Amino acid sequence: MRVLVTGAAGMLGHRVVADARARGWDAVGIDLAEADLTDPAAAQDVVEEHAPDAVVHCAAFTDVDGAEEHEARALAVNADASANIAAAAAMMGARIVAVSTDYVFDGTLTGRPYVESDATAPLGAYGRTKLAGEEAIAGHNPDYAIARTAWLFGLGGKSFPDTMLKAAATRDEVAVVTDQTGSPTWTGHLSPALLDLAAVTATGVFHTAGGGQCTWHELTVELYRAAGLATRIRETTAAEFARPAARPAWSVLATERDETPRLPPWQDGVAAYLRERNAT
Repeated sequence: MRVLVTGAAGMLGHRVVADARARGWDAVGIDLAEADLTDPAAAQDVVEEHAPDAVVHCAAFTDVDGAEEHEARALAVNADASANIAAAAAMMGARIVAVSTDYVFDGTLTGRPYVESDATAPLGAYGRTKLAGEEAIAGHNPDYAIARTAWLFGLGGKSFPDTMLKAAATRDEVAVVTDQTGSPTWTGHLSPALLDLAAVTATGVFHTAGGGQCTWHELTVELYRAAGLATRIRETTAAEFARPAARPAWSVLATERDETPRLPPWQDGVAAYLRERNAT
């Protein structure tokens, strides 16, 4: 299998390249230095050059708050570039697997996780531009898989656990919200799932997030417990911790599809993340 990975310098993309090579696949990673995917010609050139069997599209504008101020830029990266890379892959007969987000939902569902067939209704610019990217990919390449994930963390990039571990090094107490619930996902669990989706024929949307659910506060409690930290964790609310972009209060993901790769519990991801972090 020859696979082209976009966003290869990022927290997820670099892992996908490494995991693909560990499988014995011929994996090539590209980032902005190699190609500006918002340019249709550049996207076509890079796909033609590498002639992949599949593209794993990890490149994205992921600054949730920054997207509120720079929605046009977020739209160019999350939607236009996605359309370009999907169209280029289709011209080469290549499958595309693209990463999307729980923020395509508004968080008003009650009683159960969101599944693939639930209606989308993003609250902010980031969710809107990622949803536009989903639609662009589906519209430009019939051989596609959209992998929605949530609360992603791992080595090699900014993430909530990294922020909270750094905070614990300088503070006796942190405040973390208790009224937002989701499915934390470690890159080490998501990356193999993306490669699995690249190797199958099923198409459409797949929910690929860490198993289970928790609040940001509960995630921090588990993170500090597993790391052996005694930093106090005070409860707060999203309203008290105001940010430019609204987040869904409930964005737990589950799948209704038999073909979807099942990820381990989010607690397993926290433990593995800490092991890797401590080993570096």
